[in-house]
Amino acid sequence: MMKAWILKTSASVDTRPLVLGDIPTPNAGKDELLVRVSACGVCRTDLHVVEGELPVRLSPVIPGHQIVGRVAAVGAQVADFALNDRVGIAWLNRTCGKCKYCLSGRENLCDQALFTGWSVNGGYADYAVAPASFAYRIPDAFEDIQAAPLLCAGIIGYRCLRLTGLNGNDWRGARLGIYGFGAAGHICIQLARSRGADVYVCTRDRERHQALAHELGATWVGDAAEEPPVKLDTAIIFAPAGELVPTALKALAKGGTLVLGGIHMSPIPSFDYSLIYGERMVRSVANNTREDGREFLLEAARVPVHTHVETFPFNQVNEALIALKHDAIRGAGVIVRTE
Repeated sequence: MMKAWILKTSASVDTRPLVLGDIPTPNAGKDELLVRVSACGVCRTDLHVVEGELPVRLSPVIPGHQIVGRVAAVGAQVADFALNDRVGIAWLNRTCGKCKYCLSGRENLCDQALFTGWSVNGGYADYAVAPASFAYRIPDAFEDIQAAPLLCAGIIGYRCLRLTGLNGNDWRGARLGIYGFGAAGHICIQLARSRGADVYVCTRDRERHQALAHELGATWVGDAAEEPPVKLDTAIIFAPAGELVPTALKALAKGGTLVLGGIHMSPIPSFDYSLIYGERMVRSVANNTREDGREFLLEAARVPVHTHVETFPFNQVNEALIALKHDAIRGAGVIVRTE
């Protein structure tokens, strides 16, 4: 048996809907790993799952999809991992491998994809299971707690940067805007600055998020609705706030790209055509590919990225989600298993 935080019915996290229970420890399938969880990041997507902003895929479900741990059992067909190897499990849990998206390097769009902590059980538990081919080796440069936020906030931030339209790794002179400065934003700025970009951060929280943006070298920091002092070449919205789309478009130079980095966003208000005229483009990011994850972890180790984390003990998962909802976490939140 194992301990796990279980969501039976979607509800506001302020009501503490996750219940701690004892359930059977899962078995690793023939192509899978059983991982004993040591740390699991707390992601805004978990909020969307728990509060019902994403449709129910599995009920009851164990949320959590930024998992770091050690291999406790290996499926019969797994050759690349051994007992006690350190691995990460991320949001993309499995794809069909046969559809037009999987066969064209776009497995993130697979219609049959399964997702950790949403359509399969996740990491707010003693153990989690994942296909070995979708698990990541964690670079030695990162401790477990520091590595956990890399597995979603980091990977999604990396994919957002890929879709900005900025080419190569030399971004000197480029102006990047970041709207919302939580877990993903504070990792993304480190990658962008390492490539030479000037980063302009718009975020509403002065005490935590704006202060951290200054510490991480933002060229300019302002309120979420404030207009940067220069036109931006590209921008990313990490906040799930649709009302920021016209605001960010107004800040873009002609030919700029606005990337929407969330899985859920509040309704986008109507806006004048002039905001996209001039060949401005809006595009979303949907999940990630395994290649995104592998490339990102290598780059994060080279930079090196330093994740700013606030830790919560395993018995305070509900409290961690409440803190995230109310912007009370500076950087990224991580649930830590100490047993």
